[in-house]
Amino acid sequence: MSSDVSATGLSRVTALVVRAGLALTVLGSLALLLSGIGSRWDWWNYRTGFVIFRATLYGGLGVIVVVLAGLVLALLARTGRSILLALATLALLAGVAAVPVGHLRAAGRVPPIHDITTDLDDPPRFVAVLSLRRDAPNSAEYAGPALAAQQRAGYPDLGPARFVAPPATVLARATEVAHGLGWQIVATDAGEGRLEATDRTRWFGFRDDVVVRVRPEGTGSRVDVRSVSRVGRSDLGTNARRIRAFVDALRASFGETR
Repeated sequence: MSSDVSATGLSRVTALVVRAGLALTVLGSLALLLSGIGSRWDWWNYRTGFVIFRATLYGGLGVIVVVLAGLVLALLARTGRSILLALATLALLAGVAAVPVGHLRAAGRVPPIHDITTDLDDPPRFVAVLSLRRDAPNSAEYAGPALAAQQRAGYPDLGPARFVAPPATVLARATEVAHGLGWQIVATDAGEGRLEATDRTRWFGFRDDVVVRVRPEGTGSRVDVRSVSRVGRSDLGTNARRIRAFVDALRASFGETR
């Protein structure tokens, strides 16, 4: 009789722990989602989004302990339903953790910079977007040789793109490509061969500014791109990826490849 009571008590405790783990995992999922949505939709300052993001990451460590404890209890109690629920919760927890862990891994693989250009000696300059960046924590002024050295070490593949088409044709095609990538065009100056635009990051919706410069080179054109984040010390590689995507799309629009 007492063994039956003990087994029943263990099953109840197990069910409570497993359900608590699931509830905490669901709450963590919602918090993680809100950290990005709230920042993107301007419900709060991006710093608040960062706080929620970090809290979700650190809180997730505690949730792992709860869920694993529930799984151990379920195995001891031999309650199939609780075992399946605990395993499903672990799978959900792994999916939720993939987002912050991915950000941390990206931060460790790239230099902590946020101003990337294909021309380190003469970076394209912003003109039209400067008024939009007036209150931005990050400056639009290029930081010089120290920044260039960090980029060379982190992104040695980045460089100018060259086309046989004349600058006017390339600039027009670049504008079409920028539209296709979802950039918000701020200004185009055919006389100076300059395109300026703003793009947003996928998760937090941070606004990054891009300038494309097209210059004549021989009988063709040379294209340089610069992408700069308005906030944050490290861009986690976002600006370099954006430049690569743009150049690849521009080349593809002319039927060219690397």
